[in-house]
Amino acid sequence: MSGSGFDPVKIGIVSISDRASSGVYEDKGLPALQDWLSRALHNPIQFEARLIADEQKSIEDTLIALVDAKCALVLTTGGTGPALRDVTPEATLAVADKEMPGFGEQMRAISLHFVPTAILSRQVAVIRKQTLIINLPGQPKAIAETLEGLKNAEGQQIVPGIFAAVPYCVDLIGGPYLETVDAVCKGFRPKSAMRPVRS
Repeated sequence: MSGSGFDPVKIGIVSISDRASSGVYEDKGLPALQDWLSRALHNPIQFEARLIADEQKSIEDTLIALVDAKCALVLTTGGTGPALRDVTPEATLAVADKEMPGFGEQMRAISLHFVPTAILSRQVAVIRKQTLIINLPGQPKAIAETLEGLKNAEGQQIVPGIFAAVPYCVDLIGGPYLETVDAVCKGFRPKSAMRPVRS
C-alpha cells in the first residue's frame, strides 16, 4: 500500500540461507518480507533485495552496501539460531555503530508464546550510520508474528510487535517519516514526534 504525500523509503531485505541461495529450494524469506512491509506501510517503498549464503564476510559486505545505498531500514531473515553455520548476529554486530538490544528481547518474548525453542534464537538489532538493521526469524509465519505482535480474538493488541517501535527509531536516526497501516501494525510515537494527521 503506497500513496503520494508519504515520504518514499528505501528498505533492504536480506534472506540468508545456504540452500536457498544455491537453488536447492525456493526462498520464502524475501517474498514474506516484501509482502508484509507493503501491507504495513503507507510509504512508497523501494526494495533492495538480496539472497545470500550463510557466510559472515558476505553478510557483512551486504549490510554495509545496503547502508551505503541509503536504506533507512534493513531486515534480515535466517541464520540466527545456534547451528554452526548461523552467523547472522555476528555479522550484524560486526558492522554496528550501536546495538539496540530491546528488539531481540521483544522478538524472543513474542516467540515464546508459540514455541519453547524461542530461547535458542539470537536475533539482534543495530544502527549503522543512519540505518536500522534488524535480524528476523527464518520462517514467514514467525516473521509476521514478531513484526506484528500478538492480538486476541477481538483483534486487540496483547503483546506489541517490534515494528511498532521502528518508525520512531528511524525518526531518531534521521530517516524518513514512516507511516504504518494501523490494521496491520500501529506504530507508536510520542505526541511531540507526530506529524499532523492528514485530512
